[in-house]
Order: sequence, then C-alpha cells, then structure tokens
Amino acid sequence: MNDDGQLASTAEALRLLSRRESIARLGGTLGAVGLGALLADSSALAAAPPAKGARAQPRLHFAPRAKRVIHLFMNGGPFQGDFFDPKPHLAKYAGQRPKEVDLRTERATAGLLPSPFRYEPRGQSGLPVSELLPHLGELADDLCVLRSVHSDNPNHGPALYMMNNGTITPKRPCMGSWFLYGLGTDNANLPGYVVLCPGRPVRFAELWNSAFLPAEFQGTYINHSNLDPREMIPFLKNGDLSRGAQRKQLDLMQALNREHLAARGVDDQLDTRIKSIESAFRMQTEAAEAFELKNETATTRAAYGEGDFANACLLARRLAERGVRFTQIYYGNGQPWDTHNKHHEQVRKLAKSIDQPIAALLTDLKQRGMLDETLVVWGGEFGRTPVSENGDGRDHNHYGFTMFLAGGGVRGGLAYGATDDFGFRAVQDKVHVHDLHATLLYLLGFDHEKLTYRYSGRDFRLTDVHGRVLKEVLS
Repeated sequence: MNDDGQLASTAEALRLLSRRESIARLGGTLGAVGLGALLADSSALAAAPPAKGARAQPRLHFAPRAKRVIHLFMNGGPFQGDFFDPKPHLAKYAGQRPKEVDLRTERATAGLLPSPFRYEPRGQSGLPVSELLPHLGELADDLCVLRSVHSDNPNHGPALYMMNNGTITPKRPCMGSWFLYGLGTDNANLPGYVVLCPGRPVRFAELWNSAFLPAEFQGTYINHSNLDPREMIPFLKNGDLSRGAQRKQLDLMQALNREHLAARGVDDQLDTRIKSIESAFRMQTEAAEAFELKNETATTRAAYGEGDFANACLLARRLAERGVRFTQIYYGNGQPWDTHNKHHEQVRKLAKSIDQPIAALLTDLKQRGMLDETLVVWGGEFGRTPVSENGDGRDHNHYGFTMFLAGGGVRGGLAYGATDDFGFRAVQDKVHVHDLHATLLYLLGFDHEKLTYRYSGRDFRLTDVHGRVLKEVLS
C-alpha cells in the first residue's frame, strides 16, 4: 500500500468480507508493521486507554499518598534473617531443633542454621540492617521494614499467585491490573503496567494477567536482557514501511472495525486487541526513548551498577518519570532466590547484585523529588526456614518473612511486627498478604473494599473478603 489509490481499492475489495476474514487476510501486512504478535500473544501489550465502562481517570476514594508503584520482586524467596530481622538465638541454639521451630515444612529439615552476617544499627532511626546491604543501609531512615508478613502456601506457584493476584489460584486479576483499573493510564503512549524480567519467572504471564478485568489492564512483559530497545520491544522493528504507511494501514483496520460493529454489535475482545495495536503504534517513538539507557549519563549508569537487576532499576525510574503506574521487576530468570543448597554462598552474590541498584533507585527518586509519590516495595513470595535443608540450604517458609516499603506515604526507619526468636513464624502485628495489598491500595487512594469489578454475578476485589490497612506504618 504505497498510495491512496491502492488503499481505496483494497478497502473496496475487503468491504464484502467479514471483519474476521479481513483481519486474517491482513495478517501478513500487520506482520510487516511488527504488530502481528499482538494478535496472537496472550501477554500482548496493553497500553491502550481504559476500555468502555472502565475508569478513564482516577476515581479515588480519598487523597492518595502515592501515584505509582515499583515492585522489586525477589522471585524464589529471600531469608528474612539475612537482611532486616536479626536472630541471635540462631547462633545460641545452632544445630538444635527446639519445639518452637518444629513446624511443618515441605521437605525434611534439620537443626537451626545461623546467619553468618553481622547487623548494625543504621541511620538516625537505628534500624538494624545486615552487612550484606551496606549501600541500602545508608538509606535506613527511608525504609519501612515489615518483619511479620505471612502467606497461605509454601509452594512457589500458589505463593506467587497470592503475592501477585491475592489468591493461591490462577485466573484472577493481578494487583498491577487492579492498580491500573483504578488509576487509569497517565501516559497513553506507554503501557500503564510494565513487567521487567530477563527471562521467564515461574508461572510467567499468569502473574501479570488481567483475568476478567478488561485486557488493556494486563501487564506488558519486557525481557530486558538485551538493552537494545528494538530487541526488548520487537514491534519497534517495523520493516521498511514509513510511519505514514503504517498509519494508513491502521486507519483501514479501524474503518473495517466500524463496519463490523455496525453490522454485528460489540466485540470486546477484538476491540481490546485493536486498541493495543493503536497503542503499539503510538509507542514506537516514546517507548524507544523511554527504554534507551544510553541517554543516561555515565555518572548515573555507574551509580546503579551493572547487571540485569541494575538495568531494570534504572529503567523503572525512567518509566516512573514518564507516567507508568506500576513497574514490576523480577530479579531474574526462574527463581534465583530459591536457595535449597549453598545458601550462604548464593545469598552473598544475590545481595551484592541488589544492594547498589536499590540504593541508587531510592536516591535517584529522592533527588528528582519523586520518592514521596512513588511507593517502592521489596520482597519475595515467601521467606526461608531458619533450619537447614541439605546441610547448607534453606527450605520455603510462608509462616513469617520480611518485606520493606519505601516512599509513597510510609514511615521510614521503622521495623513493624516481629517473628519468633528464631524467625520462623510471625507472632506480633502480623501482616497477611491481603493486608499488604489493602495498604498499597490505600496509599494509592483506594478503599480496598470498594475497588471492585462485577463478574459472573459477583463483585470481585484484590483482597477478596479479607485485608486491613496497616495504618501504623503510614507517615
């Protein structure tokens, strides 16, 4: 299609075809534009403006503390006693199995395994932070540490669903989809919800799906292992077609859409896909710039350090600047924090790779005046046992683990809640994942009991029928 005459003749030839037949015959052309995958991939880009019936603008229940969220997800589950929850009793009773830790785990475990890492009080608050996190320790007064988080299942799959979707089963909207459904997009030229992962985490796209919420609220998955924006975002490779030619193709598609809607009525699924294609077209310029880390200064790049996680943290800051509501960073491919063997050896490497980037992210947001409106969340789907597995490993533990929040209306320099003397079970000011979700929604300006979506005769919400807001941690 190089001129208007060809476009007109094509439109006339297609006029008598059904809409679906037309799309099928245009599939090759869409492929040339680089958007064909969007029609076939269930995790396709969902950056379109809110669908019919959804919120075009935020309809908040009260004044928000935060406008956006960055979730640093340590897939696999870090051990709480290594970072923010010191447990001297582990050394005192090393190798023993007191009745307090005789709890069910997935596999056979042995005696108590002390953490070899020293703690020091950091900042004016004196918040204890492990020697594994020297850079992050400098920002202790910005951290709100939740030491008493607990969940419902010790297996990765169900625990991942719970942390992301609010239930241990799939096919429910993830929290990022709920955030975007409530807040609406802040930049129609970029996705409102971006997932950064250098590979495939366990359960993959089910963790950022929108389920029965309109599909434009699902997450946009970006594999950032190659930092070339045209590799991260394949549809930026638009072949030899000019932008004007691409625009003509999309206009033709929309004309066919209108004919279909007039003749056959509403087709929500296909309408959502077409909106995604329109968004992808708009993104070709802005997304290329947003994901181009070469535009950052050498000083900034050095501050974040090197590696996939460091690059993701810097990308998250760039996306936050450009209005992305929710950016989720999975630490790596698979579940790197799942340390069933050689735990101490592995955690040293893992901690080193996150310490500088997270500290740089928080510092960068503060310097740009963005941290007050950006809620940063750190943690995994569960924690790990204080007892040993395979001699030098740790098993999964959902009874009590640690997460932290920073910015976005939370109190810094605070350690909230507590586990028992060995770090096995949450015992004081317990925080269920539903409570965490309720609090995140509150900070974004929503009553978690009122942000609902009617589906199949029932009003659904992220927190199901549970959850309380942790008012004690709010600034």
